[in-house]
Amino acid sequence: MKKFLTSKKALLAALALTSTVTAHSINATETQWRNVAPENMVIMTLPHGDVVFELSTDFSPEHVKQFKKLAKDGVYKDNKFYRVIDGFVAQGGPDEATEKKFDIKTLKIEEDLAIDKNWQYTKVQDNDLFAPITGFKNGFGIGVDEAAGKAWLTHCPGILALGRGNEPDTATSHFYITNGQAPRYLDRIMSVFGRVIYGMNHVQAIQRTSVIEGDDDVPSELYTPILDMQLMSDLPEDKQWQIAVEDTSSEAFVKKIDDRRKRENAFFYKKPPPVLDVCQVPVSTKLIYRPK
Repeated sequence: MKKFLTSKKALLAALALTSTVTAHSINATETQWRNVAPENMVIMTLPHGDVVFELSTDFSPEHVKQFKKLAKDGVYKDNKFYRVIDGFVAQGGPDEATEKKFDIKTLKIEEDLAIDKNWQYTKVQDNDLFAPITGFKNGFGIGVDEAAGKAWLTHCPGILALGRGNEPDTATSHFYITNGQAPRYLDRIMSVFGRVIYGMNHVQAIQRTSVIEGDDDVPSELYTPILDMQLMSDLPEDKQWQIAVEDTSSEAFVKKIDDRRKRENAFFYKKPPPVLDVCQVPVSTKLIYRPK
């Protein structure tokens, strides 16, 4: 096992070097990769499979800090997804009894990030329906208002955010994952702090709790439980997953965006308008190592 881990580290080091090469020195069609640090990954174990989140310390540092602590303290273990609406969100969190056992602080909303004119990101388009500009930063879809000096994470499918009450600064521990459409109307009024980078199929398989009208209600005993929630960096080294994601600052990703906007493929015998929703640009994931 030790020999295998050494070779795994060598592979990761090679990938890290690749991601630091300047964009103009690489083949613009060759996907570039960024390694996700173990301290920025959380693994959620469901009865039917694992889900891995990447956390955004840049945009939502306090929410990330709290989520890590709650996961480390075992707050989410054996709780359930109690609000799961098809095409909207899967929401879970501790029950009332569990909440009472922990001193969980209430968080101030982290709705956007202050930026200056030198702040770098990969642009997708101007005049989005919900933002003056859309783009990507470190793999996350973002909205940008350069005039106001603000940027924020967008509610694309697979994002991770904390729920709250009616008042903005009321989030504590209950989280949700967007499981279908992109509810962009929630941008900047909820704190997005992560995204799914592995196991979105397992998110989609979470038991729906809201059924179509006329169908029987789903009993709570059938709600999907969270078997465990762990920081990747807390696991033994041979149990830590290694995942790389597409480098959204690379020239190759800029070309990918441009190709998706132009739709030059012969399949499009009728050309759609040359516009591009940031939530329709997939960010690829590469699984480097998964423990058996």
